[in-house]
Amino acid sequence: MDRLPCVLLSATTDLRGLFGAALAEIADHVEIVDHPAPNPERVRLALGWRPPADALARYPNLAALCSIAAGVDNLLACPGRPPDLPVVRVVDPDQARAMSGFVLWHVIGHQRRFAAYADNQRDRIWRRLYPRDASAVPVGILGYGKIGRRVAGDLAALGFPVRAWSRTPQTADPGVTHHHGPDGLAGMLGDTEVLVNLLPLTPETRAILDTRLFSSLRSGAFLIQVGRGEHLVEADLLAALESGRLAGAALDVFATEPLPPAHPFWDHPAIRITPHEACEASPQAVARTLLAAADAVREGRLPPDTVDAARGY
Repeated sequence: MDRLPCVLLSATTDLRGLFGAALAEIADHVEIVDHPAPNPERVRLALGWRPPADALARYPNLAALCSIAAGVDNLLACPGRPPDLPVVRVVDPDQARAMSGFVLWHVIGHQRRFAAYADNQRDRIWRRLYPRDASAVPVGILGYGKIGRRVAGDLAALGFPVRAWSRTPQTADPGVTHHHGPDGLAGMLGDTEVLVNLLPLTPETRAILDTRLFSSLRSGAFLIQVGRGEHLVEADLLAALESGRLAGAALDVFATEPLPPAHPFWDHPAIRITPHEACEASPQAVARTLLAAADAVREGRLPPDTVDAARGY
């Protein structure tokens, strides 16, 4: 079997260093080459993350562009991407499990008031705070794809009232109330105390986490932001925390990464920061995705998990 050439494209990440060992396991099927490839016309696949702006134009025979993660917005926005070039995202059950654990950690932390206990420990105060039952803390989830479904199901299993919102109608899993469309979003937010953002980044969702949305939540709500940095209007979050509309926020993604040292988020007592590590696709999942795409290209099929470029996911 001829190996299908695949070029690694990233201006920010050492893809060979991260995924080289896993990609070596599929070397009988896929030939990995570095950018710029010496024979660009031979290249049929690309594995990318924030590619150089002029990279795609160098490879006239690309048949698929694969992401290293579930998110593909940076690939869809790459200059020179042919509009009909399939863009493939990673689907990894372990990634959904990791994201769910991260979200549950913050939801339970809000419910059980762990931040207050940390303050009490610092001040050597022994005081029971008697947290509410999970059934009294409704959670709203923005985005009901594969990861959103896993998060929603795990929260429901712990007794939290769970509502999930997506752009289009979906069949909800047991224990989850589903909302869709603009009217559905307004209906969900009004009874949400913990809001989890898992949306893809599209023109419609950019800057969705703003003053208008925050004002629709329960007073004293808590935000868990694990979507994309561009979803959040940062000044509006700071204003909502200052006014008390929001009690706190857990932020894992940012418009500028790494977060600049002088950014006000670092010092805000109600904000918890993690460096974009809520979940990562495993190198093995990335290799499986690339192998499936290579097999599809070889057979003249559309690769599995190709996104709808018009929708952005």
